[in-house]
Amino acid sequence: MVNGKSIEAAAIRIKSSIYESPLMHSKMLSRLTGNSIFLKLENLQMTGSFKERGALNRILTMTDDERRQGVIAASAGNHGQGVAYHATQRGIPAQIWMPRLTPLIKLSATRAYGADVVLHGDSYDEACEAAVERSEQRNATFIHPFDDDAVIAGQGTIGLELLQQNPNLDVIVVPVGGGGLIGGVGCAVKGLNARVEVMGVQTARLPSMQAALQHQGPVDLPGRSTLADGIAVRRAGARTLPLVREYVDQIVTVDEDEIAAAILVLLEGEKTVAEGAGAIALAAILQGKTGHSGKNIAVLVSGGNLDVNLLARIIEQGMVRDGRRLRLRVRLPDYPGALEGLTSIIAKSRANIVETSYNRAHYGVSLNEAAIDITMETRGREHASELLTTLKGSSYEFNVIE
Repeated sequence: MVNGKSIEAAAIRIKSSIYESPLMHSKMLSRLTGNSIFLKLENLQMTGSFKERGALNRILTMTDDERRQGVIAASAGNHGQGVAYHATQRGIPAQIWMPRLTPLIKLSATRAYGADVVLHGDSYDEACEAAVERSEQRNATFIHPFDDDAVIAGQGTIGLELLQQNPNLDVIVVPVGGGGLIGGVGCAVKGLNARVEVMGVQTARLPSMQAALQHQGPVDLPGRSTLADGIAVRRAGARTLPLVREYVDQIVTVDEDEIAAAILVLLEGEKTVAEGAGAIALAAILQGKTGHSGKNIAVLVSGGNLDVNLLARIIEQGMVRDGRRLRLRVRLPDYPGALEGLTSIIAKSRANIVETSYNRAHYGVSLNEAAIDITMETRGREHASELLTTLKGSSYEFNVIE
């Protein structure tokens, strides 16, 4: 059973091995949202996420016989890293089952922490089913990523830290997947200060906890890909649901563009790298979905294990969305010097050309024309609009490529 005492015991048990992550006030985010925003930076843990709290607490409750038999876990990445790191540190054999499409950064890190990694299935659920079966065959301890009392209590230690670090918090916003994190945090926080609101955020593509609350029990949702792969859980936990029902005030959802925008805001504004699941709580605040104003709000940045290739795409799409990257298809007369005239106008407008593609055969051009695709960096929407006005005034025909 998860309660205040079990969470306090977990805090004592894991204290020497877990980093007490900072609770940082953000002037920039406070100004943007009209609240006083504090970031709980769990992405600074050794394995890059909060998951190692619960994993370690479960490992430390094992008997000597259980340790000799080893541990098995299923994970989309962060839980597996936490189990791998803390089990290996204690000489406990660890095998982690992961979906075949697990991001490379999480797969490589899990292996580097000393675990035997098995890739299986196209989703966490498929990997989990196989991992449970293997643990039974080997008589090994299966460490569930969220539906385990010791794991939930370990995650709940974040709630204790939050109230110690800032007793004046009004709201705590937490990412939600299977419910282990928010169940533990909610239990810890409400047990100490029932006045504090505990709010959850899920991806709109897999709102499994919302569905469980609506149907009075866990239900299976169709699997869907999401930026927030760390909380891409099709079915909420049976143990976590009662905790969420009792201690969580509200759960909201955000979409993929909103998650990507929050990742970019954290990167640019706070110089903090967060993965999709790690940025989802901030996404809800930035979009005003929690409905707060003038409150002291703690936002949990739960993880920072973001694939660099994905980060590059997020940055590029974010620049397009903000008007800082503009792509045009311009029709030009096909004679020497025509391109020079176009680039001269762009240079005078202080836009920076980053890519060009010249074509004489496609896009419906005539024999005496050419089409050129130009990608440019601008200072934002207003600057881009000024450039387009200048090009129109110079009689250039063009289309904006979305």
